[in-house]
Amino acid sequence: METFRNEGLGNHKITISDVAEALNVSKTTVSRAISGKGRIGEDTRQRVLAYIAANDYKPNVIAKGLAQKKTYNIALVIPGDCNFADMPFFQNSMQGICEEASAHDYDVMLVTTCANSSANLERMIQNNKMDGVILSRSMIEDRNVYLLKEHRIPFVLMGTSGDKNILQVDNDHKSGCRELISRMLESGMQKIGLIGGSKNYVVNRTRMRGYQEAFAQTQQGRKVGLDETLVFEDCDSAGKIRSAVEALIQAEAECIACMDDVVCLSVLQILAKKDIAVPQQIQVASFYDSSLLRNNKPAITSLEFDDKALGVLTCKTLLDYIGGKEVQGKTRMDYELVTRGSTLF
Repeated sequence: METFRNEGLGNHKITISDVAEALNVSKTTVSRAISGKGRIGEDTRQRVLAYIAANDYKPNVIAKGLAQKKTYNIALVIPGDCNFADMPFFQNSMQGICEEASAHDYDVMLVTTCANSSANLERMIQNNKMDGVILSRSMIEDRNVYLLKEHRIPFVLMGTSGDKNILQVDNDHKSGCRELISRMLESGMQKIGLIGGSKNYVVNRTRMRGYQEAFAQTQQGRKVGLDETLVFEDCDSAGKIRSAVEALIQAEAECIACMDDVVCLSVLQILAKKDIAVPQQIQVASFYDSSLLRNNKPAITSLEFDDKALGVLTCKTLLDYIGGKEVQGKTRMDYELVTRGSTLF
């Protein structure tokens, strides 16, 4: 069997010492020319810059980090229990985070945690592996937040928190949900059911407030009361979602609003098995869009959010904060309500 050994062929890169020796100047002079800081003649600066451009010199990030007491790494924390349906959100937001980080010479390290353990994040903190952290999911009780605060690690929550001392960047879920339900009420609907996942996730509580606020508003001179018997929360299993759908069918709900695409896909499968036509017999909408809902027949009326842009802004906020810039404590990104064939309004 053929074997291989890395002999370092083709890996030679010139160093700051090579540049200094070639130009007969000190390493300090080269460093000042590159950084633009410190006293140095303009002719010398241009000579150094011309040489490094011609020889494709790139400053050593590790050495740069040591000098500035930075690692040039940020950690992205994602839940270890995320499923297939969650992946588009994490993939798109991660792409935005990585692109923004790369533009500032930062690398992104992926860290998974679960509800009862933050061991992976703890190890990275102990080993001084990163300059800051992005938390990709907001929980009612989040041990990661306590851990980062305890160790004074800069972090940004890609989500919403009631803690005003936490930097937050999130989609405007509440306004989107309120608008979607308001549109249904304006069309004359009255029995609008709601099925949602775990109340331990802040986003589900935020969406719930949007649903409630829509009913609290006056619709075309009339006010439709919220029927609590049509609301089902903590539906975090197939059995609970099935029971909720059956209850809404029994109550003759005109529409089933789903808090996310995962719940919505389960609802659509249950309705299909029962030969209940969408939207002719019951309408369906989702508070979060995905390619699976867009490609469904009929396509599902949903709220669209730009997950990649969310990742870019979250990363920019973190890097600005690490760099000592003043940043906004709470930022909300816009949405688009897209009506499709699953509803009649």
